[in-house]
Amino acid sequence: MAPGKLIIFSAPSGSGKTTIVRHLLKTFPSQIEFSISATSRPKRGIEENGKDYHYFSIEEFKQKIANKEFLEWEEVYSGVYYGTLRSEVERIWEKGKAVIFDIDVEGGLNLKNQFKDNALGVFVMPPSIKILEERLHSRSTDSPESIARRVAKAEKELKTAELFDCFILNEVLEEAFEKAEMVVTQFLHNKKATK
Repeated sequence: MAPGKLIIFSAPSGSGKTTIVRHLLKTFPSQIEFSISATSRPKRGIEENGKDYHYFSIEEFKQKIANKEFLEWEEVYSGVYYGTLRSEVERIWEKGKAVIFDIDVEGGLNLKNQFKDNALGVFVMPPSIKILEERLHSRSTDSPESIARRVAKAEKELKTAELFDCFILNEVLEEAFEKAEMVVTQFLHNKKATK
């Protein structure tokens, strides 16, 4: 199958990429569809299998790696794997839609490098590391140790922003939505986004 288009939103955890991607899915329902990632981490709260993530045990995940069922995968934290199933992306392309991703920075760069001009890589930039940390605390889904780990990872990830096609500063959400709509519209109409 010839590759379709991929729209990749990457950012440090807590930057707001999920909120922006959800907005785009409502704005472009006939043109884009969300790629549900696979993970070996346990469900959080009210998450559902096949809706929030495809959940697998570590053994199942490793078997899928061995079978080359992932376009990209990584061990994000020790014993916690995330990946993009090839079958998930092909399912969306078969509908004639572009695939949109809400994915961590390393996974986003892997996809961008594989699909080159068929992929739009957008980096969502938090206003500051301090605000990012406050957002993670306000979610109340992570332990203090997990937040510290995410903040340390975010500091490294911010250095990769220039490797993406463009970045969106998520300080005022409405402005971030507008910029996201603009870059996605340009890409869907075969124009490359600018930094």
